[in-house]
Amino acid sequence: MAGGAEPSSSASSRKGKGRAGNDSPQHDTSETTPLLSESTVTSGYGGSSVKDAAANESPRSPPTPSSRSSSVSSSSSKRSTVVGWPSIVAGTVLAMMIVVIIIGAFFVPVAVEEYAKQAAVLEPTNLSLESITATGVRARVQANFRLDGSRVKQDASRRIGRAATWIVGTLGTDETLVSVYLPEYDNILLGTAALPPFTVNVIDGQNTAVDVITELALGDADGIRTIANTWLEGKLDTVRLVGKADISLRSGRLPLGTHGVVESIVVEANNVPTMPAYNISRLNFHDAPGSGDDRKVVGVDVTITSYNEHPIQVDVPELGFDVLVPNCNAIDPFIPVAQAVTDPIPVRPRSEVAVSVHGIIEEIPDSLTRACPDSTSSPLDQFLKGYLNGEPPNVLVRGRKVPGSGTPEWIEEILSSIAIPVPFPGRSFDDLIKNFSLTDVDFQLPDPLADPDDEDGKPTVSGTIEVLASLPSELNLDLNVTHVRATADVLYKHKKLGVLNIKEWQRAESTRIEEENGDVSLLVKSRANDVPLTITDQDVFTSVLQALLFGGRDVILDIDAAVHVKVKTVLGELVLKDVPTKGKIPVKPLPVDSLPEKLRPRVDNLRVLKTTETAIHIEAMVNITNPTPYSATIPYFTAHVVKNGTIIGDATVKNVRITTGTIENLLISIIWEPARFGEEGRKIGVDLVSGFLSDQNITLTAKAHESSIPSVPILGRALSNFDFEVSAPKLNLPSDDPDDKGRFIRDATFHLFSSTATFILVSPFRHDTLLLEWVNATAYYNHTEPVGHIDYYEPFAVRPGGTRTPRLPVDWSMGSIGYGAVRRALGGELKLDARADVTIRIGSYRETLWYVGQGIGAAIRP
Repeated sequence: MAGGAEPSSSASSRKGKGRAGNDSPQHDTSETTPLLSESTVTSGYGGSSVKDAAANESPRSPPTPSSRSSSVSSSSSKRSTVVGWPSIVAGTVLAMMIVVIIIGAFFVPVAVEEYAKQAAVLEPTNLSLESITATGVRARVQANFRLDGSRVKQDASRRIGRAATWIVGTLGTDETLVSVYLPEYDNILLGTAALPPFTVNVIDGQNTAVDVITELALGDADGIRTIANTWLEGKLDTVRLVGKADISLRSGRLPLGTHGVVESIVVEANNVPTMPAYNISRLNFHDAPGSGDDRKVVGVDVTITSYNEHPIQVDVPELGFDVLVPNCNAIDPFIPVAQAVTDPIPVRPRSEVAVSVHGIIEEIPDSLTRACPDSTSSPLDQFLKGYLNGEPPNVLVRGRKVPGSGTPEWIEEILSSIAIPVPFPGRSFDDLIKNFSLTDVDFQLPDPLADPDDEDGKPTVSGTIEVLASLPSELNLDLNVTHVRATADVLYKHKKLGVLNIKEWQRAESTRIEEENGDVSLLVKSRANDVPLTITDQDVFTSVLQALLFGGRDVILDIDAAVHVKVKTVLGELVLKDVPTKGKIPVKPLPVDSLPEKLRPRVDNLRVLKTTETAIHIEAMVNITNPTPYSATIPYFTAHVVKNGTIIGDATVKNVRITTGTIENLLISIIWEPARFGEEGRKIGVDLVSGFLSDQNITLTAKAHESSIPSVPILGRALSNFDFEVSAPKLNLPSDDPDDKGRFIRDATFHLFSSTATFILVSPFRHDTLLLEWVNATAYYNHTEPVGHIDYYEPFAVRPGGTRTPRLPVDWSMGSIGYGAVRRALGGELKLDARADVTIRIGSYRETLWYVGQGIGAAIRP
């Protein structure tokens, strides 16, 4: 339409009609409700709401019956009403009626003018927008008009006014064209209203029912857009409307001439209507076919409901909108992401209004995913952060033209230049994660030479992550998670244990799961490799270890993570940053009570690396069984070897790979120096080595200390609070007989007549020679009956593999049961036991040990 065009009076008369009567119809409460009452604020989808446009407006109580009627005060007071066509029409009608009364009683103009302004009461009862036309709207205004003389303060004016209006009785108008201007906005034309002829009763107390149908034509579209945007920005403090009309009056059939009328209305901020409260009752994202054969887009269906509290009825045609999201900064232009159209909207008085909106997202603009200046976040990241945190971000909705829609051009022109910020419904993701598990866990300790402050100086964790996440009901898209990375706080009993930092993208795959109850979940699997674990609280870590060692049940760790996700959609791949994720990881406890027996360690090889007079440095190959579900890589770890609270040595492992199940050829370095803590330590050491050589079950304590893991001292300090009981490994000496693998003495030959004996000794050392400098031994039959005694001071060597000793002199226990058994076994074999004290020497290290052997096969020879 052409802005500012005014329809002619003749055209208006053919389109409109007026009806007035002197009857006083009974109206119910709804009929006397003001045309635009105060708006209330109702909760929207996800808890959003729309506030009053006037930010500093104070709360107001509901209108009382007296405040529902429109009155005219003295000429010096400012009139206030509501912005919009209902106010313009009602105010104009009231002004015309007052002028009619004043002019109709021209012989006492001052008194009658005072009377008319104070006594006139207009009660609007209904406003319906009959239709939307090519130039504006057709509206029907229904109201009750009367003069109430009791409202006039001056007695003289009241008496004169009542008399004058009684004489006049009724006043009428011809059809009239009213123009409304905005003087503070270059006096632009807001619009015109074509009012049909009507007649009112001006006798005090007589009610006239006014029923007017009028054509409301749009004026200057640019001016309307300006004031609309100012209102939407909350900057509209006051607005002054000026209505102008030439009114032709008559009293009965007597014409009273044509009179020019100018009426000014000032609208205060607290009388400006609010944006209607609304609720997004349905929001659905789904895949939809695009314009091409194989092309797909993302469709969005939204249902918005609001309550029309006004007596307004209209059918709104299809409307088109662009949806835009905020850019990096407030001064940057918004980014268009979607287009939407509405279904035709039927608006009925004082009833729920449902608006169905259908939109499509055809592509993801580069500006939406590009990182903002001096930041790693993009506008999409900022938008999603608010959405996922339940903080509704604002989107901008701007009207647009829809080709072939049939919507009047003037509506599209106005809407296309008006942008309304709308809170997008956010949601909390507290219940997003249904299940979070970490399996196939693999720990890796850092290089001992690494700087503790570097990433290489932190222990790492690898594992298979499985996340079962609930998909929001409004998200019905075909999503495929391809990669993930995250930074996660690890907590135990709500206290922070440490931080897992998955810096590199990890490959992932996802599966959509339709559940029986109708819920939809997404199962995401990913293998996280070598993720640095920074332990931040030693006390919390100690508590976790204590629970793992002695709790006897799963230890539950909480994960509070910010996850970056690469998601493949029909529009391409998106990177979602800082998706809040919470989950729980059950950690299996360690079988501490049965650990010594479940480890089942066995020594396969011993090598002497260095000796001193009080210490020996040994390297051993050990086979063990890992009874836990965890694996680990250990570049370096050292611990004290403790017995009865006394440190007797140190054990160190380097570059060890611990897997589940059986672990073979585990290289352990042991520094054996029990004497450094005095005679008590030496005695403990002697007993341990003697029991070890005697194939006895030996239990030792491994105790970590601050330097156990040099690059992570906090881990060593935490582990030092616990003693780990382990079984000393069994000797695994060469033998075809499994029962002989742990025996230091294998075969013995006793020569009865020469009173000598020889033995086959199997050294535990495969590369080093062991010297026996003194042997003081006694052989027994049936465990307790002595057979003979050996006391030999000549050193001899025990080389790697089996070594036969020289003939050692035997002092027989003549007359004993044991000696008798030997004589009876002459030429055969006899099982004997042995107890001995032996002085051994390896390099510079010398020690006297004891030995107990049982079931030694002895050949008895002449």
